[in-house]
Amino acid sequence: MPTRKTAYLAIIAAGALWGTIGIFVRTLTAAGFSPMQLIAFRAYISAAVLVVFLAIKNPGMLKIRLRDIWCFAGTGIASFVLFNYCYFIAMGETSLSVAAVLLYTAPVFVMLLSLLFFKEKMTKRKLIALILAFFGCVLVTGIFGQNLFVTKTGIIAGLLSGFLYALYSIFGRYALNRYHTFTVTAYTFVFASIGVTPMADLGSIPAILGDNPSLLLFILLFAAVSGILPYLLYTAGLSRVESGQASIIASVEPVVATIIGVLFFHESLTPAGVLGVIAVISALFVLNLRPHAKKTIDI
Repeated sequence: MPTRKTAYLAIIAAGALWGTIGIFVRTLTAAGFSPMQLIAFRAYISAAVLVVFLAIKNPGMLKIRLRDIWCFAGTGIASFVLFNYCYFIAMGETSLSVAAVLLYTAPVFVMLLSLLFFKEKMTKRKLIALILAFFGCVLVTGIFGQNLFVTKTGIIAGLLSGFLYALYSIFGRYALNRYHTFTVTAYTFVFASIGVTPMADLGSIPAILGDNPSLLLFILLFAAVSGILPYLLYTAGLSRVESGQASIIASVEPVVATIIGVLFFHESLTPAGVLGVIAVISALFVLNLRPHAKKTIDI
């Protein structure tokens, strides 16, 4: 089991890896793949690699009880497939910046759900970190100064994407009480594979790969960098860090995505974006403060 410091670093690394997803998505969508097919790639390859690895190294880790299936259906279908589906709807029904801000309501949902299910305390330190992280995400997405396109469907889908994304921390925490990190992550992708199959239009994939076979290696890298590694790291971090804190720490994702946009796609970084990066990093420092007397807020 990781130490608390290692768990923090694991979650930061997971958020950073998720932040690189833009590189893969832009390249693969330009090649002709749909967003749901990209989700399928992550699910299928991650599930296959982890299941084969466990079958060889430790077959006992593949044993789960039927009564615990709901945990993995939650992490795989709700928090992976349906989350992405709602996020794609939000991006189509609102501007990208609005969809991103609605997604980053996830730490708020995690905090509230953790209060309800795990009796986690809402400390002043966590509340300040939460505000800083959300404010930073809002600034990084560049929502201010734009002519925003918003629909009721987009708002509902965006909030649902944040809620479903948040549920991974809740379902994952329950599963970790009974199973190893590798088991939880493997079955997350097994159930994600089941859930995404009806939506992925698999029949069109061979034709796209036939035109450009070299994309297969890129797809494998995509699954490793945005699927296997970050989910293993985040799930491992959940074993030592409270769900609410983990969700805030993972807010480094939009910061990394912004930096990658600047470095690889020549996107501009505005003063507001710089301030947003500073705010998210400040949230991480606040979470790492260790006050002598822990004060809580009654909710």
